[in-house]
Amino acid sequence: MGRVGAELEARLGHRFADEGLLRRALTHPSAEGSNYQRFEFLGDRVLGLAIAKWLLEAFPQADEGELAVRYNALVRKEACAEVAERLGLGRHIVMGGGEEKAGGRRKAAILADACEALIAALYLDGGHEVAERFVRAEWAALIERSGKVPQDAKTALQEWAQGAGRPVPKYALAGRTGPDHAPEFTVSVEVEGQAALMAKGASKRQAEQAAARAMLEKLGLWQDED
Repeated sequence: MGRVGAELEARLGHRFADEGLLRRALTHPSAEGSNYQRFEFLGDRVLGLAIAKWLLEAFPQADEGELAVRYNALVRKEACAEVAERLGLGRHIVMGGGEEKAGGRRKAAILADACEALIAALYLDGGHEVAERFVRAEWAALIERSGKVPQDAKTALQEWAQGAGRPVPKYALAGRTGPDHAPEFTVSVEVEGQAALMAKGASKRQAEQAAARAMLEKLGLWQDED
């Protein structure tokens, strides 16, 4: 990986004993050779354990429900993509020419996947301590700005509907496009008394969250926090 690998290692504060782990963590499925998909699986679990442990320490008075809400906000794909963007990870990812021309280096789903894979590579090369140190350094800003317990859009929309005496919102998959390694889902959401809205996402879950957020914004009930 040469100079680019050394530059990223300096940013991470970890020199890989096995450079192949870093290379694999940064190889998109559209490129030749081993890619990061299996590392994503591991990285997601390592991240989850690190965040769960951290939350127990940071919020000793929080009950299980509050911890779960905070946890979900910190391990979701959007959080991983934010960290990856801050690291400048996009320019280090190896990908096929077609994906690169399609703006793959800036796609949130790809950035999130690469971030999870990077956590796995750190874990495999240096152990849990190295991976946890990375998570605590890069997720610190997300923890700090969560003074108010975060809430996902689907939960917020359902609670609003129930409070207004309306049926729970209905979600329906309206379409799926794109290749298997980079799908795009379109989901509609219906709330009694409101016209249905549609939104897209890299997974069905993300599309549902985006649709719920759009409905809340239409109702004047959602505002993204800085």
